[in-house]
Amino acid sequence: MTALLWLCLATMGVGSAAAAEADATCLACHRGLSAAAVEALQASPHRSREEGTGPPAPGCVTCHGASNKHLQGPGKGERGADVQFGDAPHASPVEQQNAPCLGCHQGREQMHWPGSPHEKAELKCVDCHRIHQAKPDAAADKQAAVQACTRCHLQQGAELHFASAHPLRDGQMSCSDCHNPHGESASGTAVLGLANDSCLRCHADKRGPFLWEHPPASEDCGQCHRPHGSPHPALLTARAPWLCQQCHLAQFHPSALYSGTGLPTDTRPSGAQSLLARNCMNCHPQVHGSNHPSGSRLTR
Repeated sequence: MTALLWLCLATMGVGSAAAAEADATCLACHRGLSAAAVEALQASPHRSREEGTGPPAPGCVTCHGASNKHLQGPGKGERGADVQFGDAPHASPVEQQNAPCLGCHQGREQMHWPGSPHEKAELKCVDCHRIHQAKPDAAADKQAAVQACTRCHLQQGAELHFASAHPLRDGQMSCSDCHNPHGESASGTAVLGLANDSCLRCHADKRGPFLWEHPPASEDCGQCHRPHGSPHPALLTARAPWLCQQCHLAQFHPSALYSGTGLPTDTRPSGAQSLLARNCMNCHPQVHGSNHPSGSRLTR
């Protein structure tokens, strides 16, 4: 096993001799690592960076600290590393665990981490990201990301099983397509951009501007659609015509037959009868807006 560990170390793309020496010191004692674990560590993003193509690949001490007390003095080997990750009883505080990660990962994706919902909830980077493993990571694999998110966001995970849902379970989408888990400045939450920005990146045909606008559609898609899943078609919050009648009451319209009072007899009875078992979109299909000169009622 020792020979295998040293062979793996020799083939790893370490960025400097000092890093290689430090890693050798660590692995000389941590013989409990299996061959598969060593291979996974070698293939992980932290170790697979090729020498000469960027900053030196981080070594053990980059994240775990020099850990001198772990190596020397009374209790040698019994004290843990300076920074211990995870949820073990002796794990380091959340801020101390996240500090090594944020020391390197300072790009646009992470710039709003301070004050973000996940930071306030004391979420650790290792809660979502795999550090040593070569297995799919939430940062690179769509299905791994969905699994990482729904471990905590149970309600949203359940909604993905509705008959009408975004294709996250199929690996065609990821939670990060609409959310930045590290925080977003525009809304103060993890939602990317303003209310409709995430939706319109894919549903560009609904963007407008339209000659005839439908205010709910231009204000917030969430007034009519549930973002994660719905028992109703097209992710609707309710079936039509009841969805429409939350805003559009029965006045001056034959939709009174859906109010529970029966068919109207005093205004346009033939028109009212034609609405039976139908919905508003049979006559008003352009619910997101219309550019037709005669589309003021969103009928064309």
